[in-house]
Amino acid sequence: MKRAGDDEGAQQQQQGGEAAGGKAQSKLSAAAASAASGPGWTKVSCPCCASERVEPLVLVKLGPKVGPETKRWLMKLIGAPQKDGGAGLLAHPGEDASGNIIVVSAPRCTLLRATEELGLCKSYHNGNMEAFSYSDRDNFKDSDNMEAFLTTAERQYMVKYELDGLRAQRDLRIPGLPDSCILQNRDNIWQKLGSFGLIVDTFPLHEPKKLKELSEAWYAGNQLVQPLDKVNEYFGSSVAFYFSFLDFYTWSLLPPAVLGLSIAYFSGEVQREMLESVSGSQAADDQDDPGLVISGHMVQAVFSMLWSTVVMEMWKRRSASLSYRWGTLTLAERFAEPRPGFHGDLGVNPVTGRVEPLFPEWQRDLRMALVSVPVVGLFLGLVVLGMTCFYWGEARVQQLHKDWDSLLSQTLLYVPSVLHIVYTNMLATVYRTVAQTLTEYENHREESAYENHLTGKVLVFTFFNCFAVLFHIAFFKQDVPLLRKRLASLLIVTQLVNQVTEVVIPFLVDRFISAPHRTETADDPEEDKFRNQSTLPAFPGLFAEYIELLVQFGYLSLFSCVFPLTAVLLLLNNLTEIRSDAYKICRLFRKPCYPPVANLGVWQIAFEVLSFVSVVSNCWLLVLSPRLQKRCQEGELSSANLLLGAVIVEHLLILVKVILAALIPDEPGWIRKKREHIEYTSMQALRQQKLQTEES
Repeated sequence: MKRAGDDEGAQQQQQGGEAAGGKAQSKLSAAAASAASGPGWTKVSCPCCASERVEPLVLVKLGPKVGPETKRWLMKLIGAPQKDGGAGLLAHPGEDASGNIIVVSAPRCTLLRATEELGLCKSYHNGNMEAFSYSDRDNFKDSDNMEAFLTTAERQYMVKYELDGLRAQRDLRIPGLPDSCILQNRDNIWQKLGSFGLIVDTFPLHEPKKLKELSEAWYAGNQLVQPLDKVNEYFGSSVAFYFSFLDFYTWSLLPPAVLGLSIAYFSGEVQREMLESVSGSQAADDQDDPGLVISGHMVQAVFSMLWSTVVMEMWKRRSASLSYRWGTLTLAERFAEPRPGFHGDLGVNPVTGRVEPLFPEWQRDLRMALVSVPVVGLFLGLVVLGMTCFYWGEARVQQLHKDWDSLLSQTLLYVPSVLHIVYTNMLATVYRTVAQTLTEYENHREESAYENHLTGKVLVFTFFNCFAVLFHIAFFKQDVPLLRKRLASLLIVTQLVNQVTEVVIPFLVDRFISAPHRTETADDPEEDKFRNQSTLPAFPGLFAEYIELLVQFGYLSLFSCVFPLTAVLLLLNNLTEIRSDAYKICRLFRKPCYPPVANLGVWQIAFEVLSFVSVVSNCWLLVLSPRLQKRCQEGELSSANLLLGAVIVEHLLILVKVILAALIPDEPGWIRKKREHIEYTSMQALRQQKLQTEES
């Protein structure tokens, strides 16, 4: 790996600092000296990148056995220009050459090139959002001030993006490590260094001042509106989109919650059924309801089916507006380098012509067919086993309550449901780890393919794990009271378990175990404060959060007609969930690092699929309505006519949902025009660039 002459000057400067006192000569944000980026920092590769201030963005934590020689080599690699195989970034050794951290920042040119590679849109000189072009960089607003041009999250992700993309240009040995630690040509350097134990962790740094301001505007006060733009600036669009959807979905629960409360209050039939679910016994059937076929359950079912469609269509419009505002409307899909975890035999990519690891598609398909599918099937079998045990326990406690008919036996009626919920949650936790291992074993080249296959595995299992029992009770046992009791147990117990495991336990661990070990004062060196951040646990990701919302959406859209208070319980839970999730991501974990996104991705498809499944579920539950069943028993309505009517209603409702989806555009008209304008200007710029290349 070659090194530029200016990097040699940085090394000499660093060695001089070590001889003087073994410490870096100034703070990490020190002022620059001529073309250098500040004492202790590696030099920039071009004068235009010289800055009055260097912003620490990412911390690299080194292994315990890394010596000064290896650390200097790593800083050289990070600071070397990209044309020489380096990352083109800025590196600082921390306190001294023997410390176990390297602080990384990025010069202007590296950030601007990464902005173009990612396909981000930025504000042009005329005020419009345009796809950024490095060759036209001077015409974009604030392109000379990176702190104004890019968000904090974007700058930090770009640093990690460059580090993760480092690949060896030839076979080389790592100084200071055994001869067995060899980087081969086209190896992913950052992943290899992690496997050698050279790099323990790489994570973005918190900015205490900005974090405090965000906390006060987000969850520390009595605000009802989330500061989504500030969340996007600090945590990135992935986190901002999650909280935006959580906020949108939570307030969308108001109409079904009001309807559910009204039905529960005014419908004597619903009140009797809910009393039966709580007491476990049949209530007296007073004949206060009129002889109409339409009941509160039917109103709730039809409303839930239409509500789910309108909510998802309106969210698409909001999502498009947010992606335009945050500059992710036209993210680039390029023939990028393989993901860091991808491995294979070195060869020439037939599409891009680059030398990179290649892995045959048939081997990946074989791994999925012979390993992934059977393992996923095994876990689905464990779900069925748990469901069988639940039915066995349910039958036993029902018989016990029938024999004893006491308060204790009435309490025991809920024990099988609670135990089964705990079992399914534990099984889901184990399965997520297994799903990640399986997806890594499949060896997908692109990060998007990896995420899609991982999400698909988890979605199949989650749908089966969370809804199999409910569908079996509804469609096979046809036991609506048991379905209602089971749904109520799920809503209450699952929400309590989630709040305890996601917030209470991490808070207690942080408060009594982690916090005492990272006490700091204002006079402590910045390096020590950065090290304290490394003691925080890594953020577990948004996967579990989306799964929780998806399950909620399923409960409401699929089964709320048997338990009208579903939306009420979900609304109360989510009003606290917004603040608890915000507190958790700000205080209990290290700062996450996510790529920019334009929407919810595959999760949006999952919500839409549940919306259509809700039509079949609700229509079948309407067939099981006690009022309709009573009419069938009395001979007023035949079973064949009832089934035929349900099929007709199902098709009509599906048609209505399709019409609603077509009538509500996925994005507002002004967003569509902006998108077309951005595509047009990008095409014109590409054509002009091609002409200039031909002329030269």
